[in-house]
Amino acid sequence: MKIHPLLKVLAVLSTLGMLLILLGGALVTKTESGLGCGRNWPDCNGNLIPKEITAEVLIEFSHRAVTLGVSVLILALAIWSWRKIGHVRETKFLAFISVFFLVLQALIGAAQVLWGQGDFILALHFGISLISFAAVFLLTLLVFEVDKKFETNKISIDRKLRLHTIGVTLYSYVVIYTGALVRHTDSSLVCRDWPLCRNDEFGLPTNMYEWVQMGHRVAAAAIFIWLLYIMIYVIKNYKSQKVIYYGWIIAFTLVALQATTGMLSVLTRLNLFVALFHSLFITLLFGLLCYMILLVSRSRANYHRE
Repeated sequence: MKIHPLLKVLAVLSTLGMLLILLGGALVTKTESGLGCGRNWPDCNGNLIPKEITAEVLIEFSHRAVTLGVSVLILALAIWSWRKIGHVRETKFLAFISVFFLVLQALIGAAQVLWGQGDFILALHFGISLISFAAVFLLTLLVFEVDKKFETNKISIDRKLRLHTIGVTLYSYVVIYTGALVRHTDSSLVCRDWPLCRNDEFGLPTNMYEWVQMGHRVAAAAIFIWLLYIMIYVIKNYKSQKVIYYGWIIAFTLVALQATTGMLSVLTRLNLFVALFHSLFITLLFGLLCYMILLVSRSRANYHRE
């Protein structure tokens, strides 16, 4: 069945749009622009279009406008994909998830503006948006029939790699949550050094903010080591399956870039561009890990058919 070119364009725009939503949300948090429109939603400071433009107003209002526009694209993508490629087993689930979690993250954002939320609840906001991004990203891959190009119907993944794939993907969400918690509790610069909180002394954190910061660093170090192990295992055992082979090499590259930008965020005292790249790399990594989960499900299906 031939896929309509406009559906492919819509899928690409939706994926790029979700990236903009995620980076825009990170920008809102990092510039403390969340209340740029006051305690007003969906209007901005009592007006549909803000009259007085400050940097905070521009950032918050732009984020809302982009979210609205992209939401329309994603809804259209979900409906069109459902109708056009609904026979592909993951399509309907991904279409539902992409819309559901997009709406959920928008409602959490609105609740924060109107009533305020605790830091531990707010930290979920980025993670919920990531789930929607991953669903849209996977839908886009299905629209482009990447599974056929990579011959996923022939992929065979052993039990050990399947368990590692599922485990590291679930664990990545823990790392993402702890990173968001660092931002929302204003713990980003509570530790002035790297890799230790204070390199001239060794000891446990002395307050909640240091625990949050160092907890995230430990979690990030663990996923770095885990993905390094998986990459080495795949290089040794999966050279003939290119999508698996290169997929995990890219995954480790992304986590290495993530760790590097995390270090630079501390050393540059939260340089805005470094911080945004930090958010970008974890977004791309999570999307890739979710694709690996899809491949695991395809591998199990292939096994049962045999």
